[in-house]
Formats: sequence, C-alpha cells, structure tokens
Amino acid sequence: MTNSIAEIEDADCLLVVGSNTTEAHPLIAYRIFKAKAKNAKLIVVDPRKIQLTNICDIHIRLKFGTDIAFINGVMHEIIKNNLHDEKFIANRTEDFEALKETVKKYTPEHVSKITGVSVEDIKQVAKIYATSKNSSILYTLGITEHSHGVDNVKTLANLTMLTGQIGKKSSGVNPLRGQNNVQGACDMGALPNVYPGYQAVTDQSVCDKFQEAWGTELSKEVGKTIPDIMDGLIDGSVKGLYIFGENSVEGDPNTDHVRRALESAEFLVVHDIFLTSTAQMADVVLPGGCWAEVDGTFTNSERRVQRIRKAVEPPGEALPNWKIFSELGTRLGVEMKYDSAEEIFQEMTKLTPSFAGISYDRIDTQGIQWPCPSSEHPGTTFLHQGKFTRGKGKFHAIEHQKSKEEPDSQYPFTLTTGRRYAHYNTSSMTGRCKTLINEFPAPVAQINIEDAKQMGLNNGDQIKVSSRRGEVVTPISIGDVVPKGAIFMDFHFKNANSNKLLGTFLDPVSKTPDYKVCAVQFEKHTP
Repeated sequence: MTNSIAEIEDADCLLVVGSNTTEAHPLIAYRIFKAKAKNAKLIVVDPRKIQLTNICDIHIRLKFGTDIAFINGVMHEIIKNNLHDEKFIANRTEDFEALKETVKKYTPEHVSKITGVSVEDIKQVAKIYATSKNSSILYTLGITEHSHGVDNVKTLANLTMLTGQIGKKSSGVNPLRGQNNVQGACDMGALPNVYPGYQAVTDQSVCDKFQEAWGTELSKEVGKTIPDIMDGLIDGSVKGLYIFGENSVEGDPNTDHVRRALESAEFLVVHDIFLTSTAQMADVVLPGGCWAEVDGTFTNSERRVQRIRKAVEPPGEALPNWKIFSELGTRLGVEMKYDSAEEIFQEMTKLTPSFAGISYDRIDTQGIQWPCPSSEHPGTTFLHQGKFTRGKGKFHAIEHQKSKEEPDSQYPFTLTTGRRYAHYNTSSMTGRCKTLINEFPAPVAQINIEDAKQMGLNNGDQIKVSSRRGEVVTPISIGDVVPKGAIFMDFHFKNANSNKLLGTFLDPVSKTPDYKVCAVQFEKHTP
C-alpha cells in the first residue's frame, strides 16, 4: 500500500476495485464503513453484488476483464473537463502526452459498449474521484489475477497521477495483500528477480554486496516463476522442487497440469505444517513451525514490520522454519549459522536500505512502516511525498485488452473465482476449525436467477461445471449476486475446487494466472 490503513477512514472518496473487502479483509472494511459514516463517497467496481454495494454511492457493474477500458474512460472524462492536476503532472510526471493521446478515443459512449457501464456513471465517477480532496484506490485480486493484471495496476496508477491523488494522506493506490505476510515475503526477496528490499539480481553492485555477506557465488540470472517451474518439470528442464507453505495441487490453476508437473519431478520436497494434497505427493516432507510456534516478523499490507513471538513449542519433530533453512543451507555448502531469528533480522537490515532503521527493540510494541532508513527515522506512513522513487512518475499508455479465454458457443458462461468469508485459500487451516466449518460447511456456486429459470434449476441443485480442462460438481445458490451469463465459485473445498477448471493464462510480466475470467458450461447434475 502506498498509504496506511488508518488513513482510509479519512478519505473523501474511496474507489474500491476488484475487492470483496468485507469478506477478504474485514478489518479494512471496518475503516471503509467509518469513512462512509464521515460522508466519504464510495465507488465500488465489481461485476458482482457484494456487501459494500449495499452502502456505496455508485456500483460499477462492469463486464469481467474490462477494468482498463473503464479507467481509461474515466481519465478521458477527467482530461476533457480539465479536472486533471496540471501542476502535479508538469512537476512530477513524464509521458503524459502519450496517455492523453491513448485515452482520447475512450469516450464514455465507446467505453459503455465495451464495459456495459452507463455513460452517466462513467462521468460521475470521473467527477467524484478527481474533485474530492483525498481519493484513495483500494484493490485486490480482482485487478491482479488477470492475463493483463500488470496493465490493470498501471492504469490505476495512471489515474492517481493524473489527478494528483498520490503522495499525500488518504490517497494513493493501495493493494490489500491476500495473506498475513505476503508483503513480507516479497520484501525479503521471495521473487525471481530481486534480493531483499527489491534490489535487482541483475545489478552487479547488488550481487557483489550479497555475495560478500553470504560468502558464496550468486547468479545474476533472473529466476523462474511458478508457472515456468511447472512447465520445466514436465519438459525436464527443471529436475526438482522445494515447496514451502504452498498447497499447489489445490491452489494453482489447471489442477491436472500441476499434478502432472509434480509427478514429473525427480525429487519433490514439501515443507509445511500439515500433510496437504501437495505434501502427499512429496518424496520428503519437512514439518515446519506455524505462526504461534516461531519468533520473527511479519510485514502487513501497509508495509508495517511487526514482531511475532513464540507462544508454544513446535510439536514432534517440527522445527522453526529458519532452522530448517539454515541447516539445509549449511549442508549444501553455504555456512548459515544463526543463533536466533533476531540475528537473521539484524543481517537483513544491514543489507536492505529500506529496513536499515528497524530493530526488534524499536518494534517491540509497535510496528514500523518501511522505508525506515535510520534508527532515528519514524518510518513512512505514506509513500511518494514530494517525489517518486524513480524520480518522475511515468504514465503508461495502455489499451483495453480482451481476456485470453472469453465465453463462446461451446462454453457460454464466464467463471470467476474468489474467497468466502469463513475460509482461507485451500482451507488447509480453516478446514480444521469446527467453528468455521459450521459457518460455511460446503462449496456453493452462485448463478443468476435468469440463467436458473432458463435451465430449470432451483436453489441447492447440483450442477456439473465443465471447461476445456476438466469438470466439477457443485451445489448452487440462485440470485442476482452475479450477472446473467456468469458463475462464481470458491476454491476452498477439494471436492469442488474451481481451480480444476481454470487454464494457465498468464500475465506476460508477472506470470500471474487468470483466476477471474474462464469460459465454462454447466448443466444440472443428477447423481
């Protein structure tokens, strides 16, 4: 997040895009409700009806995968009506003319044909967002999990720079992270192209610094992404795989492809806290410690680095994860002798400028938001004040792109997937909690009432959903939550996992799969 969670409640306008916030991020949703109570304007962009659409000022129910066209249309209106921040653009950005030329053709009428959004709503969103004192964008996987997810995010960034709604409180572009430490994992280099602190592996000076610190030779080659690894296992270019804390068999798209990949591995190690479907396929399973059994830090969505403390000892032969990694590294020839998690943290702060001023003592009771370059620095509540990290913010002229697999005569429905409030991902943890199971015991697909009438379906009926990859059977719930021609499914339950249906359609930059647009057909299923 460019801004802080607490700032949300003081925004004058909240543009929530592709985020079912009340179910996926309920504590952040609480801040949205507080902002609304202070008379903030709330705009929700989502094909589905969600809880926030009950209180929003405008619900933009656009067609799946048309976010770029919609935002380009909003920017067209902002420029046409001189609502853009000319001073901010001149002083702090570059390539504005390219953006201006691109969005010129995205008139409200043209965008309405692409997105299904009314001309009046496009104009209203443009006016409200641009003229509000502080406008904040909140987004999640509804933006990123597309075959053009990176361009979706860049388009949102364009909107913030166009209006000067960034680099100040209660503004910015704010991704709400999907896991408790996904921000921290990325910060610490769990990406194929960077070392900790987003320092490029291709930079020789960065490489030299880490080689000296770690006492081993490092590659300057960018590593493989998860989809590339899976393909590599099948074609033999990747021989083995170490999976840490991921249930790939149930969590990745195109389940049969993933199983084939893992079966092709010459050596598969899974390091986890439960014997998941993925762990059951492993040659070796390493039992790690869970969050309550280890010391260390988590970094949350707002970049806040927080202490976690061991409450109980890991059971049986399980060990803290850092001890497992350290022992493996040492046995593989790289000395990784540490006495504590704090010692590892101290090494990290020495090598990562944005964390240099953070210590266990400083975050003993209150976390600190990076960047925090020195021990006297208080941390950074919002980013890009005065200037951007790269100097001037760069506009990207981006065209509307179709999703890689849209409905056709054979597969006429759009499948989109997501989470339910009571469960988390493949439910390897929440599925072991009786309270949560009682709250949401089984999968339920959502379809539109008009489609149900045409097909003679009733609430609770079983349907067989098929795609070009496979088929699953699931009970249904009928209403107007999803638009006509669509179906929503979760991926929490092994017996009706929507990921079996999805293709491996990837964003060309991030290699993130498209979980949000998939062509399917369905019919009533009689056991």
